[in-house]
Amino acid sequence: MVSSSFGLIGRSWAMLFASGGFKVKLYDIEQQQVTNALETIRKEMKILEQSGSLRGSLSSEEQLSLISGCSNIQAAVEGAGHIQECVPENLELKKKIFAQLDQIVDDKVVLSSSTSCLLPSKLFAGLAHVKQCLVVHPVNPPYYVPLVELVPHPETAPATMDRTYALMQKIGQSPVRIMKEIEGFALNRLQYAIIGEAWRLVEEGIVSPSDLDLVMSDGLGMRYAFIGPLETMHLNAEGMLNYCDRYREGMKRVLKTFGPIPDFSRATTEKVNQAMCVNVPDDPEHLGARRQWRDECLLRLAKLKRQMQSQ
Repeated sequence: MVSSSFGLIGRSWAMLFASGGFKVKLYDIEQQQVTNALETIRKEMKILEQSGSLRGSLSSEEQLSLISGCSNIQAAVEGAGHIQECVPENLELKKKIFAQLDQIVDDKVVLSSSTSCLLPSKLFAGLAHVKQCLVVHPVNPPYYVPLVELVPHPETAPATMDRTYALMQKIGQSPVRIMKEIEGFALNRLQYAIIGEAWRLVEEGIVSPSDLDLVMSDGLGMRYAFIGPLETMHLNAEGMLNYCDRYREGMKRVLKTFGPIPDFSRATTEKVNQAMCVNVPDDPEHLGARRQWRDECLLRLAKLKRQMQSQ
C-alpha cells in the first residue's frame, strides 16, 4: 500500500492499512513531511493502544513496523497493490500526480484518490491505466468513521471496484458503491442538503443556530447513527409501502416550501459564527480541544455500534 501526502487523511489511511496487516509506504516530495507523519502516527497509535482503541489484531509496534517512509516515487510504488493519493483538493495537482504514476505503474495496481469533490472523469482523463482508477473517498476523521465512497470513472473496470471494496472491508471500513459519478457523490449531496435547509431555517429566523444543531444531535442524529433515512421510514410505519401511503402528500407539501440555494451571506455567516463561538471560540486551542472531544465521542460510538451489531 502507498499513501501519498500527509495531513490527517494521509496519516489515517496509513494507520488503517497497517491495522489490516498491510505494508505501507508513505511518500511526499518533502521528506520532512514523511518524517513528521511517521512521528505523529507513532504517538497516535501508542495513545490508541493505551486506551484500548487501536484497530486491528496487531499491537502498535507490529503495526508501526509495517509503515515506512520513502522519498522516491518510483521506489514507493514498486510492488504496491493499492495507491491512495491524499494531496490537497487541487485538480491540477492531483492530475499531475496521477499522470506521473501512470508512467511508472504496472497493469495490476489500483490507483485511487481521496478527493471529496473532484469527479473521476476529470481526475483520470487520458490516463493509460484508467481502468485501474477510482475515487476512494473517506469521511473525516477516517480512523473513527468507517464509511468509504467508491466512485468509478466511466471506464473503471468492475474488477477494480471489487478489489477495492474487498480491501476496504479487510481494513474494517464500510465501503459503498456509487454506481456512476455525480457532483458531491452521495455523502456530500446528503450533507449539503441538510446544510442548505439548516441555513435557510436560521436565516429566516425560524430557529436559532444552537437549537438547529440540537435538532440533529439530539433528534435525527440519534437515529441516523444506527439506521439510515430509508430504514427510518420503513420502521416509522408498517413498512415502506405503508409509510409512503400515509405520508407521501405531507412530504411533498413540505418539500415544496423549501427555498432556493442559500448564498451564505456574510450577515448570516456572522450570526451563525457568533452562536458557535459561545461554546467553542474559533481559536486553535478551543477548536482543537473540541475536535478531540468529537473524536472521543466517535470512538465510543464506533465501539457501541460494533457491540450492537454483534448481538
